[in-house]
Amino acid sequence: MRKLIGVALVAGLTAASFAIASPSAQAFERRDGQKILVTAQRQAVPTMDPSVKYDASIRTMQQAMYDALLKYVDTPPRIVPWLAESYDVSDDGLTYTFHLVKGAKFHNGDPVDAEAVRWSFERTLKLGKGPAWMLNAFLKAENIKAVDAQTVTFTLDRPFAPFTSFLPWWYIMNPKQVLANEVDGDLGQKWLIENEAGSGPYRLKRVEQGTLYELERFDGYWRGFEGKLGGIIYKLIRESSAQRAALMRGEADLVTGLSPDEFDQVAKAKGVVTSTQPALTAFGIKFNTQGKLTSDINLRKAVAYAFDYDALIKIYNGRAVLQSSPFTDAILGKIDVPGMPRKDMAKAKEFLAKSKHPNGGIELEYVYVQGLEEERLMGLILIDSLKELNITVKMVPLTWANMVARGSKVETSPDMIAIFATPVSIDPDAVAIQYHPSSQGAYYGVHWLDDPELTKMIEEARFTTDWAKREPMYAEIQKKIVDLQPEIFGMMRERRIAYRDWVKGYEYSPVRMTEEVDFYPLYIE
Repeated sequence: MRKLIGVALVAGLTAASFAIASPSAQAFERRDGQKILVTAQRQAVPTMDPSVKYDASIRTMQQAMYDALLKYVDTPPRIVPWLAESYDVSDDGLTYTFHLVKGAKFHNGDPVDAEAVRWSFERTLKLGKGPAWMLNAFLKAENIKAVDAQTVTFTLDRPFAPFTSFLPWWYIMNPKQVLANEVDGDLGQKWLIENEAGSGPYRLKRVEQGTLYELERFDGYWRGFEGKLGGIIYKLIRESSAQRAALMRGEADLVTGLSPDEFDQVAKAKGVVTSTQPALTAFGIKFNTQGKLTSDINLRKAVAYAFDYDALIKIYNGRAVLQSSPFTDAILGKIDVPGMPRKDMAKAKEFLAKSKHPNGGIELEYVYVQGLEEERLMGLILIDSLKELNITVKMVPLTWANMVARGSKVETSPDMIAIFATPVSIDPDAVAIQYHPSSQGAYYGVHWLDDPELTKMIEEARFTTDWAKREPMYAEIQKKIVDLQPEIFGMMRERRIAYRDWVKGYEYSPVRMTEEVDFYPLYIE
């Protein structure tokens, strides 16, 4: 056995006032002598269930209330021990033995033991939702064993090199709490929409769905805390201008998702700190490759070559770079794919002539997040780009939840949908699997791509353990994905997080989504 320790709300101020504006009062609240941090976010948290769903808002709340065996920190991203203080891997690469920390407790006082770990993985695999796709191709629930209170083993069906890189997103739940609230065999799914059963640094105090979510610090947290903070109020503010005003007028301590212009304005304000590090997140306009119109690959390529990519960078005031591959820059094995589409109207017309609609005369639907200004502007770019092809664009703003719902069925998935997708690992499998049939219907799989040759390539690469052999496989996978044109491959933007200078402890890792925040290290000085 080889031993491994760790591893990898108000009307806005005038624009001119931002450079000199200062808050009228500190935003954080005080309760019983405790400081409560207020964060203004644009995306609701429709469920807290770690087995069912994740996105930037959900994962922000989940990682505050739950712990995993391992955790991502820093940049470049590395994985550190968390609930597991160490682990061993068998020589054949099949069995992973995790040794748990002692003293970790769930919020109700129950110990976090190996059985809780085993049950949590079993539940997620059984439900087949949320993070299940990461491991279900090579891990069966019956092959997870609680050896003793502090030891749990995972025996894989076949070696899978990036196994540990996915574990930080598999949160451990208290089986006693969840099963005590089970309804009609649902394994507690209904209860966990607005409740939690974790061991993390915060516990859920209040949910006002669509308005706010409140967390209170769990004083018995087994890892302790760096600074003092009584809790966090996650306030839903859907308009960027209202977020900006809340930050500037002392009604919010931290905001994410400001428009590029508003971010640049608040960055000049006294007492505001900004985070602009690059993220793994990529933006793409995904085609429904099984749709009535966009199943035509020549039409997809025509649209891709007509699109004005440089306008994307202008939207972000230069705080973005164009993709040169379906893989973002920090992904292992990423290459610059030859012939990556850029605006070329001659090629666009050439591909359109090969399509079923050589003269255009069609309308394509473009769905984007309601209230997200940059995605609205991207729609305007589409409209302008496709005029010369005699193709019109119908822009449809929807809430994120409704967008995901539409994309979850091939029959309702729109022609084009604006998606920001963040890989959950720097291993190339985390991106390649998004183009595998198993991802169809997930928000990152709304392209509904199903190409047998590509599927075979992805499956072969993910179960090859020798990196010297895997690397050239992923080079070919990147080329193949581009050739299939399941989306307009867009750009990678910088993060736009702004907070008052009394907020301390902010930490960044590019594996987190661009608007995802790790609340654990935060405190108010």
